[in-house]
Amino acid sequence: MSRAPLGVYVHWPFCKSKCPYCDFNSHVRDGVEQVRWRAALLRELEHAAREAPDRRVETMFFGGGTPSLMEPETVAALIARTRALWDSAPEIEITLEANPTSVEASRFAALAEAGVNRVSLGVQALDPAALKFLGREHSTDEALEALATARRHFARHSFDLIYARPGQTPEAWAEELERALTLAGEHLSLYQLTIERGTRFFTDHARGTFVLPDEEASAAMFEHTQARLEQAGLPAYEISNHARPGAACRHNLIYWRYQDYVGIGPGAHGRFALGATKKATRRSSGPEAWLESVERTGHGTAETSTVEGQDLVEEALMMGLRLADGIDRATFASVTGVDPVEALDAARLEPLVRAGFLEVDPTHLRATSEGRQRLNALLERLVA
Repeated sequence: MSRAPLGVYVHWPFCKSKCPYCDFNSHVRDGVEQVRWRAALLRELEHAAREAPDRRVETMFFGGGTPSLMEPETVAALIARTRALWDSAPEIEITLEANPTSVEASRFAALAEAGVNRVSLGVQALDPAALKFLGREHSTDEALEALATARRHFARHSFDLIYARPGQTPEAWAEELERALTLAGEHLSLYQLTIERGTRFFTDHARGTFVLPDEEASAAMFEHTQARLEQAGLPAYEISNHARPGAACRHNLIYWRYQDYVGIGPGAHGRFALGATKKATRRSSGPEAWLESVERTGHGTAETSTVEGQDLVEEALMMGLRLADGIDRATFASVTGVDPVEALDAARLEPLVRAGFLEVDPTHLRATSEGRQRLNALLERLVA
């Protein structure tokens, strides 16, 4: 029997320090009871398997927080239990996010032995002053050594950089990007710095402590990034993610293609099909509240809901238009029950096609490069 593909996301909420730009569910604690947390994560994983049975696990993703601070024994136990609870693909992709400090890089061999076969390193900058501004705990030299260590232990590896930083010019970013290309393997994630509410940068930016590059400079950096990586053989497959052919992060593709995934750990989200609808789950965000709930009830679920009708259409649109390939109309219809082009009001769709922000053909609806650069504004027009 053919089973629907499933992604499994594991959230480790702890970091050594909180980066000033980060609005993720991450927390700093003096100590973490690793054995207790391992037991709780395994217990909620078993609950997730009851929520979404009869799937085939294609990917696992350990995110955070800083999951490279997890004990390798915990990672190994979660991978083994996932394989026991569900059918799993022979070539399952198992990604773990890591910070490139020397302490965490020293665990790479044990993490690879545990079953991790893809690592994503949060390098964020190749400039010492920029690393300090971004609140990173590693040096440029540590990042380079961590990348070398990752190459030795993992067949697949990627790293992140943040651009459009205060004072950064398009010319300076172009130089940094060239250096990044000399270090890159099959995948790069390149994010424009955004100021998120609730972060220290939000307060500092509002006070005028720093100023971001203007819109023209930021657009020039984005456009150069797209063109240069295309030329280098790592074209964008999503707004901020670039890969050689066949090397895209398969777990993230599950999100963007609006396929099924379960989430375990504090704040983790899940979406999985129940007939013609999707069940949406959200675990409790606070680490201590989540842990107490799991130990008391077997899971830390804070909210469940059903996504259907127009909400289902809009969620699938918001995810799929991030992809360079766009939305496969037949797949979209199989998930939502409607063709995406037919679901959109022609009065909203046609002007965006004429303006060069969207493309429609018999099989796909996609945002152009110009449309993906302005995706938030584009989506506001489409789902208003």
